[in-house]
Amino acid sequence: MSRDGEARAVRPTTVVFDLGNVLLHWDRSAAYRSLLADEAEIARFLETVVPLDWHRQLDGGRNWEEALGERIALYPHHEALIRRYRTGFSDTIPHAIEGTVMILEGLAAAGIPLYGLTNFPTEVYDETRERFGFFRHFRGVVVSGYEKMMKPDPAIFRLLADRYAIRPGESVFIDDLADNVEAARACGFIGIRFTSPEALAADLSRLGLPVGR
Repeated sequence: MSRDGEARAVRPTTVVFDLGNVLLHWDRSAAYRSLLADEAEIARFLETVVPLDWHRQLDGGRNWEEALGERIALYPHHEALIRRYRTGFSDTIPHAIEGTVMILEGLAAAGIPLYGLTNFPTEVYDETRERFGFFRHFRGVVVSGYEKMMKPDPAIFRLLADRYAIRPGESVFIDDLADNVEAARACGFIGIRFTSPEALAADLSRLGLPVGR
């Protein structure tokens, strides 16, 4: 049985991975730990000055300078910290999630076609791709910032399928967010919500995919 409860007689042929908190550890606080006094102060800054709703505009393709300028105009006394959101973005992705990378590498070694579908801002996606070797295993990645559409919009799932000739009914989609998994299922994908590498390995094994762990 797959995670969404559907019995499947045919093994999936393709796997699509989200990036943040599936393959890459993402922690917005990390950019500010050397600059602000404690976790509570960091949390207040993130919630008030550079909130997630604002970050999602970057995921959707908003220009960095325009987005930063908007927040600086609202909080001019925090200009240096706001600019740190861009200059320190690499600090928010300190490492890959090695257990998931091992799963991806096992699938790649078995010849399973692998793709990525990620909500990610422009510019920093390219910088991140250069840092992590596992990107070489992807046959293609759809990045929200460049497409100016985001998960869970069904349009980005259709774009992925059309661009790479992916058959959703034969493809697994893995994401840590329930809304994105549900959107993928509504578009015909086999959805798995990521909670840990161990749970993912078990889910993929149940679907008949080779998991080299």
